Amino acid sequence: MRANCSSSSACPANSSVEELPEGLKAYGNLELVFTVVLALMIGLLMFSLGCSVEVRKLWGHIRRPWGIAVGLLCQFGLMPLIAYLLIISFSLKPLQAIAVLIMGCCPGGTVSNIFTFWVDGDMDLSISMTACSTVAALGMMPLSLYLYTLSWNLEQNLTIPYQNIGITLVCLIIPVAFGIYVNYRWPKQSKIIIKIGAIAGGLLFLVVTVAGVVLIKEFWSTDIILLTISFIFPLIGHVTGFLLALLTHQSWQRCRTIALETGTQNVQMCLTMLQLSFTAEQLAQIFNFTSAYGLFQLLDGFLMVAAYKMYKRRLKNKHGNEKAGCQEARRRKKSTSSKETTAFLEMNEEATLSPGPSGPMDLHGAPTPTGDISHAK
Repeated sequence: MRANCSSSSACPANSSVEELPEGLKAYGNLELVFTVVLALMIGLLMFSLGCSVEVRKLWGHIRRPWGIAVGLLCQFGLMPLIAYLLIISFSLKPLQAIAVLIMGCCPGGTVSNIFTFWVDGDMDLSISMTACSTVAALGMMPLSLYLYTLSWNLEQNLTIPYQNIGITLVCLIIPVAFGIYVNYRWPKQSKIIIKIGAIAGGLLFLVVTVAGVVLIKEFWSTDIILLTISFIFPLIGHVTGFLLALLTHQSWQRCRTIALETGTQNVQMCLTMLQLSFTAEQLAQIFNFTSAYGLFQLLDGFLMVAAYKMYKRRLKNKHGNEKAGCQEARRRKKSTSSKETTAFLEMNEEATLSPGPSGPMDLHGAPTPTGDISHAK
């Protein structure tokens, strides 16, 4: 595998002059329509997520990058390995195998940051992991692809989209850094921005989900095996990421964060790499996999958010019932104590007001010290 063939005339992606299939034309039109809108919405989302990041906690993750290291191990250790095992298990064709492996070697996507916010995860760790995995992808993507395809006879070169990686990194760091600064200077206003970003995130997911459903419906009959893999691949990533975080004694908040980061890949980067590396005819055979993966990772994320919200509500109701029970017990105890105090005071009052022995007092019976007095006189 050669690192880059974008300037080579022998590269199939550059030498191809074939007309794109109708499905890919439709995708191109959708991409043209949504590019500006999605870019603005993603920028707003990352800015709003940056408003939830605290400089002190972020610096703590950088100084002690144990959580980041576990996340990178999941991203570039587990995900490529899971992709390779799926390739062997389903006996995929070479072209399909390369598409699945490229998806497994991609860095984490910004979608994971939004889901992490919705499940009350560690936003500082999530954004740090996304940025670090994007930087690490400059070297880890070629290395992982080289190691796993070492025994394969590839008929084409794979082009690493370094420019796309750089653009992704810039689009991530700049709005997040600005959001961190706003949160540092104006913490009250940042809470309002976070709410606006959450609404924008919901709208973005709705648009992407509708577009993904349309594309999957169009390509549903092409290859059911790839669609099956696109469904179980992110799910396995979430589970294994959570288990590895749990085994490394991470907190529950970090476990949720690492699980979401592990299974959520940068689908746009995978698609860019496929477009640079394959002809239009070849791309038509594997395009449905990237679309389906992007849709199913959104659905998996929504299911995780829904499960967490239900668990949180149940826990809140349980604590509310326990608190109400404690308050009722205190009220009863206070009432009982008040009754006991009243009874005690009534008993003391009765004892004070009760008359003593009747009859005149015998004043002459009292002894008098006559001896000393007479001597004094």
